[in-house]
Amino acid sequence: MHKRCAYVFINLKKRGLMKITFSGILIIGFIVMAGCETAPKTAAGKAEIVNKAAVALEKALANDSTLENPVRDAYGYAVFPSIGKGGAGIGGAYGQGAVYEKGLFIGYCDMSQVTVGFQLGGQSYTEIILFKTKDALNAFKEGNFTFDAQATAVAIKSGAGANAKYDSGVAIFTMDEKGLMYEAAVGGQKFSYQGK
Repeated sequence: MHKRCAYVFINLKKRGLMKITFSGILIIGFIVMAGCETAPKTAAGKAEIVNKAAVALEKALANDSTLENPVRDAYGYAVFPSIGKGGAGIGGAYGQGAVYEKGLFIGYCDMSQVTVGFQLGGQSYTEIILFKTKDALNAFKEGNFTFDAQATAVAIKSGAGANAKYDSGVAIFTMDEKGLMYEAAVGGQKFSYQGK
């Protein structure tokens, strides 16, 4: 079993949620369909992730020009063009993205998240993570990077980039796929990285 899939199942077990319920089956199916792979297997799939990440970043910068300086000044960043989130009681989210160091593409990443609480339905959003320092980016690349329960993301809107706040060397921004403001619960997100 791929380590990303194993993480989700262990998390469900720790939370006492291994009872097979309709929502549990949906979440497990959602994650299995996502493939639990950090990088796509085909060259076309890899190119698609990189292209979608570039388009998502361009859209974010168009929505908030003040984001330009933090992105330029960051040691590195990860762009998840589309994170799918859904659930019915037990929820989950998954997305693949591209990682950049000093503005240059260096590899692929994925994110998985298990959530518990009232939730019904699904949605998609874009997430951009800025790494202020080399150490922050290296922690992400090591594959043991997780946002704690209190982690918050800033909705991308005019002026949000000017007030970018780093926590432990990381700043998180989100928007829906139409480019509108979107605040996502990012606590518990777990990431993995694979070089190109």
